[in-house]
Amino acid sequence: VQLQASGGGLVQPGGSLRLSCAASGFTSDYYAMGWFRQAPGKEREGVSSIMSSDDNTYYADSVKGRFTISRDRAKNTVYLQMDSLKPEDTAVYYCATALHLVYAWYALYEYDYWGQGTQVTVSS
Repeated sequence: VQLQASGGGLVQPGGSLRLSCAASGFTSDYYAMGWFRQAPGKEREGVSSIMSSDDNTYYADSVKGRFTISRDRAKNTVYLQMDSLKPEDTAVYYCATALHLVYAWYALYEYDYWGQGTQVTVSS
């Protein structure tokens, strides 16, 4: 299984970015695809996740109403639309996939495979 994250960059506060995570190598459907982020000096944290069984979505409180996760099943790609970006959103963003039922979408240990990360910098 390979996950390729892209779409990061430098954006001004209030701006938008869309991250993409292209997945390949699956022999069966995944259960969840999630986005996590890690800011300098901080632990990696869950940002959002989407379940393949019912497309239920989950968000961290800090991004609710600003970020939207979605997926294109045909392309095996998950997106994270990030609007109204704030300086505190600056981090390396990682996508990850779980091949089993997920009970805690925000927990790193639930996810089996990780992408390489893409840098998001929000600064004027």
